[in-house]
Amino acid sequence: MKTQHHPGRKAPLVPNLSGKPVLLGRRLPLTAAVTTALLAMGGNAWAEDDKTLNAVTVTATQEQQDGYRATKTRVGKVVQDPHDVPQAITTVTRALIEEQEANSLREALRNVSGLSFNAAEGGRAGDNMNLRGFYTFGDMYLDGIRDTAQYNRELFNLEQVDVLRGAAAMLFGRGQAGGVINQVSKTPMLYGINKVGVGVGTDGFREVKADLNQRVGDTTAFRLNVMNRDEGSARTNPYTGVEPEIHRMGFAPSISFGLGTNHEVNLSHMWLKTQDRPDYGIPFSGKRPNEAMAKAGNYYGVASSFDDSETNVSTLNYLFKISPDTQWRTVLRAANYKRSYWAVAGQGTLTANSTQQQAKTRQFNTDNYVLQSDLNTAFTVFGMKNELITGVEYLYEDSIRWGLRNLGTANNPLYRPGEFTTAAPATYKGETYSAYVQDTLEFVPDWKLTLGIRRDIMKSDYFTTTAFSGNFGENSYRTGLSWQPTAAQHYYAGWSDSFSPTADLYQLSGSQYPAERSKVLEVGGKWLLADGNLSLRTALYRANKDWERNTDLESTASILTRKRRSDGFELEVAGRVTDNWEVFSGLSYINAEILDVAPYNAANPNQSGNVNFIGQSPRNTPKKTFNLWTTYRLPYGFKVGGGMEYKSRRYGAAPTGTAPFNPNWVDSYVRWDAMVSYDQPKYTIKFNVQNVFDKLYYDALYDSGGFTVPGQARRFILSTEYKF
Repeated sequence: MKTQHHPGRKAPLVPNLSGKPVLLGRRLPLTAAVTTALLAMGGNAWAEDDKTLNAVTVTATQEQQDGYRATKTRVGKVVQDPHDVPQAITTVTRALIEEQEANSLREALRNVSGLSFNAAEGGRAGDNMNLRGFYTFGDMYLDGIRDTAQYNRELFNLEQVDVLRGAAAMLFGRGQAGGVINQVSKTPMLYGINKVGVGVGTDGFREVKADLNQRVGDTTAFRLNVMNRDEGSARTNPYTGVEPEIHRMGFAPSISFGLGTNHEVNLSHMWLKTQDRPDYGIPFSGKRPNEAMAKAGNYYGVASSFDDSETNVSTLNYLFKISPDTQWRTVLRAANYKRSYWAVAGQGTLTANSTQQQAKTRQFNTDNYVLQSDLNTAFTVFGMKNELITGVEYLYEDSIRWGLRNLGTANNPLYRPGEFTTAAPATYKGETYSAYVQDTLEFVPDWKLTLGIRRDIMKSDYFTTTAFSGNFGENSYRTGLSWQPTAAQHYYAGWSDSFSPTADLYQLSGSQYPAERSKVLEVGGKWLLADGNLSLRTALYRANKDWERNTDLESTASILTRKRRSDGFELEVAGRVTDNWEVFSGLSYINAEILDVAPYNAANPNQSGNVNFIGQSPRNTPKKTFNLWTTYRLPYGFKVGGGMEYKSRRYGAAPTGTAPFNPNWVDSYVRWDAMVSYDQPKYTIKFNVQNVFDKLYYDALYDSGGFTVPGQARRFILSTEYKF
């Protein structure tokens, strides 16, 4: 197995007693109440640390933190430097998240070029993004395990977010052409990080975060992350004064045994509760957002609107280090997702009563159980080095969905969780069995060939107004050629594909349609500059997708395109330019086109789709996106920073039937943010301004309906963090 060294790196990773690299200087806050209680319980453990850490001294300093350039990822099934993966990867690091005062996954993903947000409505509520022009809600993962349930994800327990671009293929199984969004959880370590942070801001922003890492034995450590946040809004209902609200809290304990030994076990749980008053935006008028309503900050919701959810995810992870070159990893997970909401869609004329007639109601309960086991090893055959990955996976999904019953009147409706209509609930049960194998062969020095194949067998039963049972067996492939003439250079070409069958994601589009199929060809280059502290990457790709499902995926879904294509170019830079200057920036250009239409009515498969769509750009796919965040460290502990986000015009809903292509659309926009901080060994004070110029822009677009959601208005946040 080839070992590559990045010469002259000024911010090295320091090994801890577990043998893992320590990402030093991370800002990981924790609440005073939790800290006090746990320190009282763990006083003896701290004393024990003084005795057992004599052999290795680790000093966590600001200069040694990982910063914006990620040096570790597991999206390739093994721990690697993203520089060595023959595929485009964007990693949003903890340092970047904290400097921007990002809290939700959506906010973190603003740093990913080529990504746009869909407005949640109907059957797909919660996090909903497009990447490279393709939807990704079937490609959400938590520590490499499928996490496609409908909820709003938070960042308090995440170390970083990895975005693997291109078809999921062998690595993850069924999915889309755009890429995979993998959330990476924080885990216990053998040294203590203790911080507590509080933030306050305009429009009712209040937040407390907590992170504690406590060593409790020679090879055992415990970690706890907690969060509580409340937010108001600059938007209000002009008749009632009601505004959107966010109320979220989370609790994530984890414990690891055997750190630094050949047998490591991690047990973790993540609990997240949300109690929001959702904002579904404003309507379109004449194919454009209603500017008068947007500028007035009008909100369609009412006081009794709600979006309540509770998420519980329990995970057991076992890592067996068989030898220095061989590891066996097994993960068992049980997850439950509960959600109930009544949202008022931003449609029609805003009056005192009409706002209450656009009710979007739903309640569901989802259980997922996963067993994943993989083996990776390195060996030499006939003088050629091999890196082999093989594994199996089992996924069980069980979901039930109800419609909520109106307890009020037509003009003054009232909905409550647990009050269902008399209609039978929609149910979904699915089992997926998977096996995969991949080998990376260094056939001549510095040249590697990667070949991988995965088999997914999916059995599903779906019932709503009609019933459907599916039995799919599909292969996915991944191949790539890499040339790394030096440790600082990597040139690659790769091809991958994936599939998504009928009834995946609880959609139903009729058995007459084959599975969605995605194929992606990509060539790119990656370079390490500034003594390895700065990464630069570029990629050219072509992504083809057949039989794309769209519209409300929990109803009888229609087919928009039989074949569509995205050709694109990406450029990204991340890391330190100098000791004091850091930058994270990405540019994406997407030329997307509908190549062939398909029947838009599943009940009548012989009915032709709208030929006026051929040659047009698909929904919510901006041709150009650009993001930038940069900071500079000044004397005496001061740091200043800022950045911007740009998206070009995007199309929304377009007519069906045979009408000319004349879709809704939203304008391009530029949003600017700024930050100043004062950092000392024991504390940090930070001031953020989000949307500095109070730009009115449209963040999320409902691509199958008549509304769009304005983005964050100007907001000031002052936060402080105590470190010990």
